[in-house]
Amino acid sequence: MVTVLVLSFIYWTWIFAAVWRAARRDDTVDRTVTADAIVVLGAAQYDGLPSDVLKGRLDRASELWLDGVAPIVVVTGGKQPRDRFTEAAASARYLHSLGIPDEAILREVEGTSSWESLAATARFLRKDHKRTVVLVSDPYHMARIADVAKEVGLDPSTSPSRTSPVTGWAEKKQMFAESIKVAVGRLVGYGRLERHGRIGKLVRGLATMVVLPIGGSSTGGTPDSGSGGWRFESSPPSRKTRKLT
Repeated sequence: MVTVLVLSFIYWTWIFAAVWRAARRDDTVDRTVTADAIVVLGAAQYDGLPSDVLKGRLDRASELWLDGVAPIVVVTGGKQPRDRFTEAAASARYLHSLGIPDEAILREVEGTSSWESLAATARFLRKDHKRTVVLVSDPYHMARIADVAKEVGLDPSTSPSRTSPVTGWAEKKQMFAESIKVAVGRLVGYGRLERHGRIGKLVRGLATMVVLPIGGSSTGGTPDSGSGGWRFESSPPSRKTRKLT
């Protein structure tokens, strides 16, 4: 038992260091990175106005687009019940106000988690034989979304927000939470986590999950298989949706 605890702590420490390094790395700083698309992970918005967290992400995406890193920006995020509009619509409206033309913006309007949004984005881009993306989110988020992007078939680089309001102790708490998600996701697959529900429902049973045999693909396909599916479209701007992801 002591050995298991020690090994678990060493593993988590290694993952935490990886999350920290990813948060401090920007693959676009040497200006040699080019991609098929810039992908912005959604965050809270208020009746069509992006929160400060989302603004920071969108400002960075705008800088990358203006630098010619990619020809299109994919904005992601759906809405909660009673919300009038989506995170993606609020993001698109804000980018348009920064001078990015509407034809350069694609909206993923149904995702409610990073995995859902990236799986939908991957499916859409692959139809046009596109795989390379620059992911934009808050620094603490970069390690996990890069992992997820690879799992759903994308070839990611990362460029974190430079004006994120999540700093100091708040950022450290987010990194702690992210390190748990990454630690579990790398063991069992992020797609499997998504199918089983939120990470908070899984952490308590982590030891059990680790020893169970894992069969099949870690992604299990994208969540749009079968009827329905993810939509890419224009939408009016929206109200408050979810917390940080």
